[in-house]
Order: sequence, then C-alpha cells, then structure tokens
Amino acid sequence: MQTEFYRIKRLPPYVIEEVNILKARARARGEDIIDFSMGNPDMPTPRHIIDKLIETANDPRSNRYSASRGIKGLRRAYVKFYQRRFGVTLDPDSEVIANLGSKEGFANLAQAITAPGDVVLVPNPAYPIHAFGFILAGAAIRHVPATSPEDYLRSLDRAARHSVPSPLALVVNYPSNPTAQVVGLDFYKEIVAFAKKHEIWVLSDLAYADIYFDENNPPPSILQVDGAKDIAVEFQSLSKTYAMPGWRMGFAAGNAKLIAALARIKSYLDYGAYTPIQVAAAAALNGPQECAAEIRATYKSRRDVLVESMRRAGWDIPSPAASMFAWAPIPEQYREKGSMEFAKQLLIHAKVAVLPGIGFGEYGEGYVRVGLVENEHRIRQAARNVKKFLAMRVNEPASPELEGAK
Repeated sequence: MQTEFYRIKRLPPYVIEEVNILKARARARGEDIIDFSMGNPDMPTPRHIIDKLIETANDPRSNRYSASRGIKGLRRAYVKFYQRRFGVTLDPDSEVIANLGSKEGFANLAQAITAPGDVVLVPNPAYPIHAFGFILAGAAIRHVPATSPEDYLRSLDRAARHSVPSPLALVVNYPSNPTAQVVGLDFYKEIVAFAKKHEIWVLSDLAYADIYFDENNPPPSILQVDGAKDIAVEFQSLSKTYAMPGWRMGFAAGNAKLIAALARIKSYLDYGAYTPIQVAAAAALNGPQECAAEIRATYKSRRDVLVESMRRAGWDIPSPAASMFAWAPIPEQYREKGSMEFAKQLLIHAKVAVLPGIGFGEYGEGYVRVGLVENEHRIRQAARNVKKFLAMRVNEPASPELEGAK
C-alpha cells in the first residue's frame, strides 16, 4: 500500500505547528506562556457585526446552502469598500469573489491556474501559503530575495530571465507578513510594468491593508495602477481589520479571468461561508468604520509598548510601520544559534513564544516574528522575562522534550 503521498512529501513541517507543539508541552507542565507566535487577533469583534450575525441566523432561510462566489450583497459591499478606500471601480459580478479567508482563496487560485512544472516567483521571506499554495498545485518555486522592497524589485528581472519555463506568476505582499515592510504606489507601478513586459500574472496579498500606523499614508492597492486589472488579482481579509479571524471571511478582486478561474475551482469545493457570516461581513464593510480605527490604534499602542519595553530589556526591535507584527533581529549573542534555536531558548527560559524567521524562508534567518497579540501588561511582563533571559547567556541546547517536537 502506498504510504508516501506525493503532495505531502513536498511539504516540510509547518513551523507554526511546530511552535504550537512546543507551547502545548510547556503549558501542559503548567507554565504561563506569553504568546506572540500566532497572527491571531485577540480583540473582540465589534458589536454591530455580531448583532447582524445573530439577527440573520434567526431567519430559518439563512440556514440553507449559500453562494460559493459570495452573496450579492457582500460582493457589492466589497465593491463599495474598494471605491471608498482606494478609488478603484470593480464589477461585483465578474471582478470580485468571496473567500473563506484570504488563505483559502490564494491556495485555490494557485490550483486553478497552475500546471505541474510551472514556475512562480515568490518573495523570500514570505508567508508560507505564498509558496506552498503553488507547491501543492505542482509548481516549481523560484524564491526571490525580499529583504526589502527594493531588493525584491532588483531581483525580479534576473529571476524572470533565468527561469525555464518562463514564470507563470509572481507574488507581492505589502504590508508584508512577516517583515511588516510597506510600499508606495510607485512600487506597484514597477510591478505592473514588469508583469506586462514578461506576460506574468500578479497575485497581491493585501490582508494587512488597514493595519497601518501613519494615518497620512495608508497602504495602497495594486489595482490603483492603470492597467493593473489586466494582469493582477488582490486578496483581502476581514480578519485583521475587524477582528474577525475565526469568521473566515476574505475576498479577491481584480482580473476577471483570474476571478472566473477561482470561481470555477470553488464551485467544486464549497458552497460559500454560512450566509449569516456573509451578511455580517457586509455589515462590517458598510457600517461605521470607527471600530476599524480603534483596532488599528490598539495595535499601534501595543507596537509602541513592545518596542520601548524590549529596548529597555536589551533587545532592539525596529518599529513596524504596518501589520500586526514586528520583524525582530535575533540579539547579537544568539545570532550564531539561528532563529529556531533562539525561539526555543526564549520559550524555555523567558516563557515567551515567537516564530523563527527560518519558517518564512532562508532569507528570514536571523530574525523572529513577534505578533502584537497580547495586551500591554503582558507585553511588559514579557520584556521583564526577556531581560532576565538575555542576562543569563544561555549556552545549552533546547531540552530533549522540545527537541522531540522537531
């Protein structure tokens, strides 16, 4: 009997899951772990969104199968959002589709457009689904250094010229997960020009569009560039903007051919999210936006506390301009141990969980990702623990119990 399955063999252990195992073992021993490892918003979903969910769920008709593309009212709400936020006009019937979170949409579009052996250009470091969505579809990934947006742009042309066959698509993600870097509209103009020159599709992940900290410079959309809809599709999520991670609502917008391909795949796989969730998502997009501003302000306050308290603890963490993460260089005395070992030691001795940068690709080594998902009191507590940890000059490897999770 075949037990080595083709697609499973192409997937390394998911670093996030490895960290979850380490945390679970520590908590089973009764340890209080301050958890910065997951990008899992901890704030309550705004009340008016919950009220709309309850109201709709009380209607028995809402319990039937929904629409895979998303109900019309939700797609229209997405269109209004893009017009209001970016000044971009979309057709709700051909240029917008609802997803079960942006991650699902990204992975299913990769399935829809990819043939085995196709080459896809992916930034490195990057959120794992950006590469592994295509790997699951049989693609060959060319990792493009993305330690900065400028580095990514410089490296794209060489990657395209030296890829055989020519690339099918490229991925962009700003504000970036994990690096929290941001770009302006000029960056997207260069991406669109490059993609048209090389006849490459563009998949833009804009899940953190509304978690930014400079009120005068909200992150732009690639669809603001003239002609972008000829080659680009963009993924958005309600998870961060409205503190709705477990609701699993996102959407894709842009090129009609890509949206149609995604719709075709989804028609075989799902009947769409539960209708009351879709109605509530429309209420989030159409309703008062003060809640989104409050959520953004909470992340900014946490960012400031994290950066200042860790600086006092002896760990200099650059202040992120956007997203719900800080991309933190490993302290000098632990640099040689690498990000995985540093994360393990931090968990053992400081009771603080972070994600090792190596889990986001080889160019993520030397960093860890710190999520702004604990309140300010817990952040300060973590900094006190880190200060004691850094003073210890720990040299021993991680315990056998933790090693066993690898």
